[in-house]
Amino acid sequence: MATTISALAAAAGLLVFVFAMLSAAVSDLTTYKIRNNLVLALLLAYLIFAPVVGISSHEIIRSAAVAGVVLLVSFALFAAGLIGGGDAKLATVTTLWLGADHAFVYLLLLLLLGGVLSAIVYFCRKWPLPERFAKTAWIARLRARAQGAELPYGVAITLAGLCVLPSTPWMADVIWRV
Repeated sequence: MATTISALAAAAGLLVFVFAMLSAAVSDLTTYKIRNNLVLALLLAYLIFAPVVGISSHEIIRSAAVAGVVLLVSFALFAAGLIGGGDAKLATVTTLWLGADHAFVYLLLLLLLGGVLSAIVYFCRKWPLPERFAKTAWIARLRARAQGAELPYGVAITLAGLCVLPSTPWMADVIWRV
């Protein structure tokens, strides 16, 4: 019975995480905003589901400590004007969900995908687009931005998080226990 509850909690956690991350990416891409209530919902969902899934209190504390370091570094990047505040919060809560053991791979992948995103946006700003694309509001807004801080890094944060997710206990619990 406990195994079933753990597997159901892992599946519910996965659904919440994936849906929230995809919502954050779409929101950031189209509006340059990641809503605080989305990040808060991710945090609360983690705090509810992680113990039920069987993640130990020691691992939760380790993950929170690593996420705290990510928060400090990302807010330093925010203060320097390199990323947005929503990006900083989303990267932090994503680190918490993925866990301390997966943080390095996640952050490395995030750096790489952030660089690819920056290059894509840079070239999209330089090359002309067909008129029907150029007139689309969010594409026009993306092309009009000229500063590095005005990039939708939530897209890279989401892609990196979803790439690392299969190696976490969240996915293992769903695959092996169902």
